[in-house]
Amino acid sequence: MSYDILVIGGGPAGLSAALNARARGRSALVVTNPLEENPLWKAGRVDNYPGMSAVSGAEMLSIMRRQAESAGVEFLSGRALSAAYLMDSWFVSVGSDMHNARAVVLAAGVARGKKFPGETEFLGRGVSYCATCDGMLYRGRRVAVLGFSDSARQEADFLKSIGCAVTYHDRPRSCTISGGSAVESITCDGVSEAVDGVFLLRPTMAPTDLFPGLAVEGGYVTVDRRMATNLPGLFAAGDCTGGPLQVAKAVGEGLIAGQSAASFAAELERKKQ
Repeated sequence: MSYDILVIGGGPAGLSAALNARARGRSALVVTNPLEENPLWKAGRVDNYPGMSAVSGAEMLSIMRRQAESAGVEFLSGRALSAAYLMDSWFVSVGSDMHNARAVVLAAGVARGKKFPGETEFLGRGVSYCATCDGMLYRGRRVAVLGFSDSARQEADFLKSIGCAVTYHDRPRSCTISGGSAVESITCDGVSEAVDGVFLLRPTMAPTDLFPGLAVEGGYVTVDRRMATNLPGLFAAGDCTGGPLQVAKAVGEGLIAGQSAASFAAELERKKQ
């Protein structure tokens, strides 16, 4: 389905962006992990956000989510896996489905953790980031699932249901992927096993993996005052643009990014008329 604005991330920055896009009359889809996986959800008390005194992070996120839903923002649970800009539209794959929008707001937070040895070398040759996308290729074969979120277990269960022999590793500290022309083995936290595939299920991908050619500095996405990146129709907001990593900053940047994305979509419409 096509939207005016697609927002990657359902935290304060993403919700603010989507809400402000809707305020400009634009359709908006938010692709997000479950709210419970947002780091803010675990905060017992937040005292420094204006208008919400002494609320928990869970309460704050729930209030923001309900407001966005009431404004007509649509939500899709899942992880964005790839993106490409073609013919004045962004095409973003979420699981095995593709969605397109005139503009995208990246508000997925900080991608934590470095890539594991062998991850890049064997991507597409035994390493995958999506069980529902690639699982059928490994039916009846041995696979390792490295889960870094609670919902990752659901994808591991899916692999089991289609006949894969699954070993689940919950948030491993170290991992090395080895093989020849394809993956042959994995070593997690010092324990090795023979596998045919490795599924790395992180809450979010590194921005430069999701958007090749995206300008970053010090690990954070580079933006201008409109929250525009160096890629056409791509805006960014929140923790992914750098500190301070605070809700107020994320919401403010989300407002600007949402309005800028809405203006970008409107300009594309005018050019096609």
